[in-house]
Amino acid sequence: MGSKLYVGGLPYSVTEGRLQEVFSIHGTVESANVIADKMTGQSRGFGFVEMSSGSEAQSAISALNGTQLDGRTLTVNEAKPMAKRDNFGDGGGRGDRNGGGRNRW
Repeated sequence: MGSKLYVGGLPYSVTEGRLQEVFSIHGTVESANVIADKMTGQSRGFGFVEMSSGSEAQSAISALNGTQLDGRTLTVNEAKPMAKRDNFGDGGGRGDRNGGGRNRW
């Protein structure tokens, strides 16, 4: 088991420091990141925590998954590897430029 955890259902007010504090009860936290919207800077309600070992990560999952934090139910599980992205963002960006999109004439 890996030591990187996905944490969903975070209250929008949670900071990275608070996230680290919650998980540090279950072991050494290597990093804690709250994912924010690029445009507004507001939390998107999820983040990632990296624990120092797989056993500490498993302990955190067992203890925190399904619990409440500031009125919201947390989802804590092993993070999946990030999916590979192509150079066009969503994969459909070339359609309008190279003859595959709308007819402009």
